Amino acid sequence: MKLVVVAFYKFALLSDFATKRQPLLELCLDCHIKGTILLAEEGINGTIAGARADIDTILNFLRSDPRLQDLEVKESEAETWPFKRMKVRLKQEIVTLGQPDAQPSKGTGIYVEPEDWNAIISDPTVTVIDTRNDYEVEIGTFAGAINPNTQSFRDFPDYVQTHLDPGEHQKIAMFCTGGIRCEKASAYMLQQGFAEVYHLKGGILKYLETVPETASLWNGECFVFDERVALAHGLKVGTHVLCQACGRPLPTPDPEGSAHRSEPACPYCSKTAC
Repeated sequence: MKLVVVAFYKFALLSDFATKRQPLLELCLDCHIKGTILLAEEGINGTIAGARADIDTILNFLRSDPRLQDLEVKESEAETWPFKRMKVRLKQEIVTLGQPDAQPSKGTGIYVEPEDWNAIISDPTVTVIDTRNDYEVEIGTFAGAINPNTQSFRDFPDYVQTHLDPGEHQKIAMFCTGGIRCEKASAYMLQQGFAEVYHLKGGILKYLETVPETASLWNGECFVFDERVALAHGLKVGTHVLCQACGRPLPTPDPEGSAHRSEPACPYCSKTAC
């Protein structure tokens, strides 16, 4: 049986988010679902896996709340379980930017559908920014995109303050794995005075699912936060593995399997050792 993997999120005012945790966790356990769901006052964010019917049960349950009817959902498949257990966690933010005034439920940039994304990022007047972390960018990104070299999403505001100017960078286009980080980043950018801000709806995953490889401007693979490690065009499982010492994504290990250990086969572990 192939497993269905769904990544979903929604920025919405959930003042009762804490009371939603236990019923949601119990339903997921009853349906033999595995993965992680985050709940906060600003909304919901999760990635879960399970059988088709069980996944539909969870999505229908979530959408029964009028505030979550239009969840942003991306689907893919897995041959084996990409998660080991089921967790539903209460958080301050569903994606941590550390800027309380950046509230996507009150306003975001302009959503760009995957089929329109190539035209946006090919415009020489548009500054294209990858809002993901440096280790994610290193294994794949869009042609011409800027790598902010952030270690975490919390670093993104510092990058904006240091490297971007609303007067000089008048058109900004941003993207991330599933759309949640660039959506929140767009709310922050608008607050900082950037007038024209775009972000890829559904993120890289929706682009890789929607846009044919022959027309794609994506290079490499897209890191995902589960045991599949990375996905390629068509959301096929990619060729990367995780270093078990430092957690970085690496190309397929050598026959000795040394990429799974903190040995020179992992360049990041080697740098640390030096």
